[in-house]
Amino acid sequence: MQLAELKPLADRIRAEIAKAIVGQSDTVDLMLTALFAGGHILLEGPPGTAKTLLAQCFAHTLSLQFGRIQFTPDLMPGDILGSNLFNFQTSTFTLTKGPVFCDVLLADEINRTPPKTQAALLEAMQERGVTLDGKRHVLSPRFTVIATQNPIEQQGAYPLPEAQLDRFLFKHILSYPSADEERRIVAEHGLGTRVHDVTALGIQTVVSADELTAAVATASKTNLTSEVVDYIVRVIRATREATTFELGASPRAGAMLASAARARAALDGRDYVIPDDVKFLAPPALRHRVLLSPAAEIEGRTTDAALKTILEQTEAPR
Repeated sequence: MQLAELKPLADRIRAEIAKAIVGQSDTVDLMLTALFAGGHILLEGPPGTAKTLLAQCFAHTLSLQFGRIQFTPDLMPGDILGSNLFNFQTSTFTLTKGPVFCDVLLADEINRTPPKTQAALLEAMQERGVTLDGKRHVLSPRFTVIATQNPIEQQGAYPLPEAQLDRFLFKHILSYPSADEERRIVAEHGLGTRVHDVTALGIQTVVSADELTAAVATASKTNLTSEVVDYIVRVIRATREATTFELGASPRAGAMLASAARARAALDGRDYVIPDDVKFLAPPALRHRVLLSPAAEIEGRTTDAALKTILEQTEAPR
């Protein structure tokens, strides 16, 4: 696939998802970027903002196998990964695969389950493989986790540990739609109370598996100049030096930000990364990897505001 074909391909995906999802263009762009960069995305937002439906439409549009896990306090690691069950007829153990064996996994309300169960996803997200009873099983090369959490539901929630958060390329904050978008939602989806599936909403597959593989391979060839590399390093190091942060971003954060910037540039039809790619992706790529200092919290500072200040003060290449 040629680079010139990537932007029209991304536009086809966006247009197809827009048949069911009103607004959320930034969310779709970040999900596409995460997929092409080989990363995962955490969506945080109030209930009823179509997070689950968006993940279903995304997978269906890209001809990816969709899996879903509803995280609950009593969920066990075996409910995610699967287990070896003894077959009395053959006197052998047979692998019963869990929902993690898919292309796109929706981890719904991931902070509803204890850390022990959350940890079951660590190997899968980092290495795209799982180990069951000492045997390693390889997952799909396109394996992508789209996790959701509702910020207003605090009781019964387990905050994600740093190791789990670091597995996510992006943490995206969803907000309520605008007045015009909400009117469209009510007009288009207010005709009945039943839940529609993606096919009932007219969502079709517009990218084949082979096309997606070729597109990802093309995007991986995007050029990253030394000037942009230096810029990313300056931004990352600035988070460690800023007094507003008790904990700054790690070198892994810089590498993942660079990978995401390359994917975004390719999806925009460019074979090179520009500083604006880094500026756009830095907040969702870093907001879950830094920790505000107690003094900044007392002053009412927010993580996003502190990151914005760093981006404004860090000189970008021309």
